[in-house]
Amino acid sequence: MINAAVVFDKVSKSYPMYHHITGGIKNLIFHLPQGIRSIKRTRYEVFHELSFEIKKGETFGIIGRNGVGKSTILGLIAGVLRQSQGTIVVNGRISPLLELGAGFHPDLSGRENIILNGVLMGLTREEIFKRVNDIIMFSGLDQFIDQPVRVYSSGMLTRLGFSVVAHLEPEILLIDEILAVGDIDFQKKCLERMAEFKKNNVTIIFVSHSMLNVERICDRVMWMESCTQKMIGSTNIVVKAYKEHE
Repeated sequence: MINAAVVFDKVSKSYPMYHHITGGIKNLIFHLPQGIRSIKRTRYEVFHELSFEIKKGETFGIIGRNGVGKSTILGLIAGVLRQSQGTIVVNGRISPLLELGAGFHPDLSGRENIILNGVLMGLTREEIFKRVNDIIMFSGLDQFIDQPVRVYSSGMLTRLGFSVVAHLEPEILLIDEILAVGDIDFQKKCLERMAEFKKNNVTIIFVSHSMLNVERICDRVMWMESCTQKMIGSTNIVVKAYKEHE
């Protein structure tokens, strides 16, 4: 555990299934204790007693079909979600890139959002001001950088979000399908920057449906299926098994 960036120990995550409330609100009010017990009993389990360890400096991929809990795992690591049971240990500063536009204020310009996000991720205003021009240049959004981000496309939001993270000094970088949006040139630029992070011993946790990108950058991969860990191991072995299964 000394060399571990992230440890999951018998972690479970579930959500209440509110649509199981039957008989309407009036019936629920008149039978409140029974209704609450029903809600507590009826839950959707994303995964059950999941255990794994990610080493410091490792690029760790998480693959599987939609709905198996890949993004939930990232949310738990980032601390934006809370596990239902089990223990999660994170050793290092988290830099998450989990959702397009997350953390951006729609009425602020791209430039203003760069400053805001940099400060929220732990930089001082002076540090972020020194990096603003490099971030803008990397994003390729100089023509639009002083426009409010509400007019940005999803691809432009991706560029801006990754560009901010790419110019921080992350210890643990969480990436959720960020390379699925954007043109080929920007995807190549992102992969090159991720290769630089690998050289600098940054721990990268990468969720993707692109097996090509997973094979390019990941050292190990975990395959999630049916509320549990189907397989974990070296990238080529796990991806090969996943492709054959699909």
